[in-house]
Amino acid sequence: MASLKPLELRWGIIATGRISRDFVLDLLVDPKTRDVHDVSHKVTAVGSRSTEKAQEFIDQYVKDGAVKAYGSYEGVYDDPNVDAIYIGTPHTHHYTNARDGILAGKHVLCEKPVTCNAAELKSLVALAQERKVFFMEALWTRFQPLTREVRRIADSGVLGEPVLMHADLAFDADIENIPKTHRMLDPQLGGGALLDLGPYPTIWAIVGLYEHPSNKLAQPSAVTAAMVKTPITGVDSATSWTVSFSNGDFAAHANLSVSMVIPSNEPGVTIRYRKGVIKVASPIFCPKSFTVQYFNEKGKVYKEETRVYEYVGSGWHFQADEVARCVRDGKLQSDLWGWDKSILEMTVFDEVRRQGGYVLPPGVEKVQ
Repeated sequence: MASLKPLELRWGIIATGRISRDFVLDLLVDPKTRDVHDVSHKVTAVGSRSTEKAQEFIDQYVKDGAVKAYGSYEGVYDDPNVDAIYIGTPHTHHYTNARDGILAGKHVLCEKPVTCNAAELKSLVALAQERKVFFMEALWTRFQPLTREVRRIADSGVLGEPVLMHADLAFDADIENIPKTHRMLDPQLGGGALLDLGPYPTIWAIVGLYEHPSNKLAQPSAVTAAMVKTPITGVDSATSWTVSFSNGDFAAHANLSVSMVIPSNEPGVTIRYRKGVIKVASPIFCPKSFTVQYFNEKGKVYKEETRVYEYVGSGWHFQADEVARCVRDGKLQSDLWGWDKSILEMTVFDEVRRQGGYVLPPGVEKVQ
């Protein structure tokens, strides 16, 4: 019996910044290099603020004369040769861009954080359900082989239940010397460490605690936050928050932190179980190794294993494969990173900002 031809998903790219470049370069990696044979990807359209910028992006990164260059995002939404769109704009534009894409009948992969608040996200989810299109936040970390293996080990029960974890993402953005209009500093762009960096510690809390079988997908029982704001523009320069889960006999909490004035911690993620520890190397958005320590009955380490991951590309293509498979199978959301997890993330961020007193400027949040 002849094998079925792989689905080729045709992508339209919204915005031509660095993050879109990284995504497109991974789209063009031969799927066979990561042992993927059932789906493939093709860029068919690019939209930017001008046709010239879109064409420059195509010439430099896609290198395919058949790709359409548009001087607006609407051209990509309306292009009949586009199945799915990737949104790489600043996050305060995500709601509008995703809404326009969904209304045009396109499947949507939208960069993190998917929106500015939970209300915007819930509005998009309802619209995706109404229009029957796939919609997902581009939290690429969840689909990488390393993250899947961490989950497999945790689900096996060999380490027992998780009790406490810490995850940190930080970098020095040199905020004293960048323009106030930079996305990290500008409140109009949702600037600050929380919204830009926060999805990554949060995804590890979701993977390590929320998704753990003993939690039974129960929502957090409490969120406690502390925030330091920079006097330059009033956005948060460093934020820490604790997400607690308490579901019957299951009780665990995650201490999460982000900063844009110091380097990241090492290891980036530590998940402490009753019978061992998992330590994930930085950077936590795309780690390449993790270590598992197993405890004996006295709580001492008796065995340690380190696993290292290598693949062609930078790790963005695994989420694209997930989108293609979901589209092929008629799914509106991913089983690995479904709407419930993005809504949990944005709900936590809403509460962290509330406790920290960080209010976005009027008009930034389109739904409240």
